[in-house]
Amino acid sequence: MTQLMDWQGQKLAEQLMQIMLLIFAVVAFMAGYATGSFQMMIQIYAAGVVLTTLITVPNWPWFNRNPLKWLDPTEADKHPKPQVQSVTSKKKSSKK
Repeated sequence: MTQLMDWQGQKLAEQLMQIMLLIFAVVAFMAGYATGSFQMMIQIYAAGVVLTTLITVPNWPWFNRNPLKWLDPTEADKHPKPQVQSVTSKKKSSKK
């Protein structure tokens, strides 16, 4: 069974993606501005997007450090299920 990325791993991947894209955008802008080359700016940023994708999209092991602990189905049958209670609303009468 393939292990899915846990919630903390998803948060880490999202934070890494945002930080890396911001850093590459700043570096690309500075390099493009310094050299006066729009093409260089786009190439640096595109390389950053590719690198960011390779780091954050695959399900790497460090994104699975906090796996979810699901309740075993046989154990779940032993615990009572919550009962739904009907709620009656009482409307206040207002005098106008």
